[in-house]
Amino acid sequence: MSTPIISIREVTKSFGRLKAVDNVSLDVMTNEFFALLGPSGCGKTTLLRMIAGFSNPTSGQILIDGQDMVSITPDKRPVNMVFQSYAVFPHMNVMRNVGYGLEVTGVAKPDIKKRAEQALERVGLSDFTSRMPDQLSGGQRQRVALARALVKEPKVLLLDEPLSALDAKLREQMQMELAGLQADVGVTFVIVTHDQDEALSMADRIAVMRDGSVDQIASPGELYEYPKNRFVADFIGKVNLIEGEVTGQKGDKISITTEMLGKVAIPFGGDDRGEFNGNVCLAIRPEKINISKSGVSKNHPAGKDYIESEGKIVDWAYYGDCSHMIVASKNNQRFGVVIQNSRRDSVDALDIGDDVNLSWLAQDTLVLND
Repeated sequence: MSTPIISIREVTKSFGRLKAVDNVSLDVMTNEFFALLGPSGCGKTTLLRMIAGFSNPTSGQILIDGQDMVSITPDKRPVNMVFQSYAVFPHMNVMRNVGYGLEVTGVAKPDIKKRAEQALERVGLSDFTSRMPDQLSGGQRQRVALARALVKEPKVLLLDEPLSALDAKLREQMQMELAGLQADVGVTFVIVTHDQDEALSMADRIAVMRDGSVDQIASPGELYEYPKNRFVADFIGKVNLIEGEVTGQKGDKISITTEMLGKVAIPFGGDDRGEFNGNVCLAIRPEKINISKSGVSKNHPAGKDYIESEGKIVDWAYYGDCSHMIVASKNNQRFGVVIQNSRRDSVDALDIGDDVNLSWLAQDTLVLND
């Protein structure tokens, strides 16, 4: 990464008593794919609209390419936006749709044709120039909207839930295409989404938002493996949460007592969250848990500290490549476990009602303050 193309400084947006965005500061780097992720109503779309110029901050500063945007209208900003609805003109063919933005700004016709053809080639629609929007699939209309945004050569492309109208398989395909397109064109992308998988699969960095504020900004891997707090851990992927209380710390391990697990020792080398004390939460990702029928040897490697528990399988969902199981512990806490169906006979190895052992590496257990 290089220098920031967008700098947001202590930005707040209020609607009466409601603070839709509350004192947010962040940088988006040049040529970065950046995601604003969070549940509905967290302020992510409001923040995107302020970057675009469709809404002004109540307070704070937004800089794009070093210039304060406070007095710059949306049409004069070095950004373009792809909306959730695509907003493709139904009475214009693909070529005219893509070139229309250049047409209204007075670009010469030969240049419009050349730039529109280049934009359509970038999104793989060179053979669709004469088609009308009603002759296109949802994914193709999405590409038209992308080409129309890219043809004006913005420094930043803003995307507001751009894939939400697509079916699951096409959505996954477009996620890969968007990430590849961003790398090819070298334009900064800022995407708003509530879909964790979408953000994890495409973005270089993600800002997780809640109640108008940013909880954590990090790479997808860091967010998933080292969430800052309980909200981020629970929002990014699936996670098991166990309430506990810190009872001591010795060396690089912290002792925590829980109702489900009793007393456990978790490796802890310290980080920017500070020291842990009092009530905490343990977090374990479902795919990191080993599961076996009671009485079956677990064959743990020597030299590794494992945490163990017992329970009974009470529910099961089959997804083809993997299965998700719900295990009830002795204190009736529900625990999610994901197993990969790596062999055809693995599906029948466990069933609802089986008594099972659960175990996972102590080092895979997160300790969270809130």
